[in-house]
Amino acid sequence: MPRVHANGIELEYDTFGADADPAVLLVMGLGCQLVHWDDDFCRKIAEQGFRVVRFDNRDIGLSTKMRDHGIPDVAKMSALKLMGLPVRAPYGLEDMADDALGLLDALSIDAAHVMGASLGGMVAQQMILRQPDRVRSLCSWMSTTGEAYYRPTWKATKAMLARAPDEVPERIEHTVSVMRVIGSPPPLFDEDGIRRRAARALERNTERAGFARQFAAVVAAKPRTKALSRVTGIPTLVLHGERDPLVPLAAGRATARAIAGARLHTFAGVGHDMPRSIWREAIGHFVANTERAGS
Repeated sequence: MPRVHANGIELEYDTFGADADPAVLLVMGLGCQLVHWDDDFCRKIAEQGFRVVRFDNRDIGLSTKMRDHGIPDVAKMSALKLMGLPVRAPYGLEDMADDALGLLDALSIDAAHVMGASLGGMVAQQMILRQPDRVRSLCSWMSTTGEAYYRPTWKATKAMLARAPDEVPERIEHTVSVMRVIGSPPPLFDEDGIRRRAARALERNTERAGFARQFAAVVAAKPRTKALSRVTGIPTLVLHGERDPLVPLAAGRATARAIAGARLHTFAGVGHDMPRSIWREAIGHFVANTERAGS
């Protein structure tokens, strides 16, 4: 896969579709690599007439690792956040948004339709706050504006903060076990897909410290509700699972309320994941939202 210099670091990326087609930038979530955007999902978007770009966020996959920043104590940071105390992070969501904007620069993309999942949705929101002219439309999926009262369940928090094993086979099983807690329940639970993407990601890179630094960026971020309320003219779609225990549905509804003209679509029975069975529906809503931007 190719790599570019962006915002002072190196970002690994790849694309689907024709370079001349309107660009769609996919921004993945906490600790997840570009391959967690399933190849088939990317192809299905490209088949709608788009150039799809997915990439490894900083500290993940094959992009630059911010090792000089050390490893934050995520449990301590979570406790401080719950107590309403300030939290300091090695870098912020703003920096990650600047990475994504720098990737667009490196690929000579003036503006893109941006889809962000979970943490990726937070980064995408920062993109429209920092350079709104670079985002043709926004799709914020299973994400939040960062208000502290939209909290995960204790079971979901415990699963996310559980230490992953060192060996690859055990880490794959660990990923499956975490997704059993935060993802969609059967029959929507896609164990084969989760296992396959986890194995592929670990073939690319096994470093884990980036998860803690990205987590710190989420915990330290200031709420974006007021800032987002001032955004106008960017067609926005909010997608959210109705049974999401990690980022509750109320957070998705709040995101839709915060951005002028945003449309909310929820998925019955869906947790904090993207089961294959909802791809067609999700992509249909996404394409309709891009059409509002004249794409």
